[in-house]
Amino acid sequence: MKYKINPKYNSHKHFLDDSISNFETKGKPFGNQKRNSLKLFSSDDLLVNIKSFKIPNIFNRIAYSFFRKSKAQRSFEYGLKLQELGIGTPDPIAYYESKGILFGRSFYVSQQLECDLTYRELINDFNYEDYENILRQFTRFTYQLHEKGVEFLDHSPGNTLIVKAGLDYKFYLVDLNRMNFKAMDFDTRMKNFARLSKYEHMVKIMSDEYATCIGKSYDEVFNAMWKQVQKFRAKKRRKSKLKSTFKS
Repeated sequence: MKYKINPKYNSHKHFLDDSISNFETKGKPFGNQKRNSLKLFSSDDLLVNIKSFKIPNIFNRIAYSFFRKSKAQRSFEYGLKLQELGIGTPDPIAYYESKGILFGRSFYVSQQLECDLTYRELINDFNYEDYENILRQFTRFTYQLHEKGVEFLDHSPGNTLIVKAGLDYKFYLVDLNRMNFKAMDFDTRMKNFARLSKYEHMVKIMSDEYATCIGKSYDEVFNAMWKQVQKFRAKKRRKSKLKSTFKS
């Protein structure tokens, strides 16, 4: 088993090794188990979140064995990179990979972060307390990601944890394995909002706040952001229609 542990957690190696070795029989499942398996493990002084990625298809097993970093390794390294940039994410602790002749399973370990809400609550409840303020602060957070050269490719409703801190809010990214680190032009920035909401009133608020941050007109930002939202929704509808056609 290949692994790497964040040096500040070296003293917890035995606990981490045991959690990975007994992942199937120990731990408390939580969250969405559809694509990957998520479990909580606790020791006397540490509560960790372990994400077990499913065994990839044969092509990716070959790729992860010889050519590409695994999702777990990328999650760990990107988490450390985000922290270097001053961007919130649950503390990266370790990653583990099982390899025989070909790549097998991989695990990403991070410190469990208890949050007050996720961005998804803003989609499901338009009357959520302090709604517009949270959405505007989230937009400023996204602007800071872009300014720091972080293109979070999975910038979608469930992947930002939000913690209330007095009158302000702190934002923490999860599901980290798909990111680019580069200077971002305006179109790329607008495309990064495409997955977040299909609701025009939310896009209007985010456009207004982002326009203030970037120094462009509201109309320019809204038209560009809304165009990307519509393109993404159309693509999603086509994909869903194609899927249902093959099923019938």
